[in-house]
Amino acid sequence: GYELHGVKNLPEGPGILVYYHGAIPIDYLYFLSRLFLWKKRLCLSVADHFVFRLPGLRLLLAVTGVIPGRREECLVALKNGYLVSISPGGVREALFSDESYQLMWGNRKGFAQVALEAKVPIIPMYTQNVREGYRMFKERRFFRQLYESTRLPFTPPYGGLPVKFRTYIGKPIPYDPNITAEELAEKVSKFLFSFQTKAAVQALISKHQTIPGSIWKALLERFDKRRK
Repeated sequence: GYELHGVKNLPEGPGILVYYHGAIPIDYLYFLSRLFLWKKRLCLSVADHFVFRLPGLRLLLAVTGVIPGRREECLVALKNGYLVSISPGGVREALFSDESYQLMWGNRKGFAQVALEAKVPIIPMYTQNVREGYRMFKERRFFRQLYESTRLPFTPPYGGLPVKFRTYIGKPIPYDPNITAEELAEKVSKFLFSFQTKAAVQALISKHQTIPGSIWKALLERFDKRRK
């Protein structure tokens, strides 16, 4: 089962959606589908550069609204009124975060710089139980070393379990000309675990996710009609 909450928090115009990256981002595909069905809106998706090196995918990516994370392309998309989504943790977060739901953004703040240049809000987003649907194997030191040297995702996922997914869209963090990109990035992370981008994303996780994540609890939540 899938639920989407907080669509009213999306701006009518452009904005940057920032989210936590699960092992397999199936929740994000559900979000895109629901957004189009409910609001007839497209959200362009920033993908890791390695995706564009895969043979035969470039045309498919272009048709489905997937763009590289280059600053210029993001600014053009925002100028044209699109929502643009990005997971600052990217592939590293997908592969090496776990059921503790720790963000793995490092010092990435390019998304915050783009938001400041485009003068658009940042909207934090998080999906409950995304790590319970799909997980990565625990012994990953070798795969981590391999990834850091090649930037290619060799770590195998497992799962596909029918857990309950709930995507929560937080309140926008408005454009503020007096804030730096570093401060804005920290705001967002706290919201996904408090409510300001790294802070904003971290706040959503803290509010809506059992830590550590539990596959059994996530499965049972499919039948819990009380929780919203």
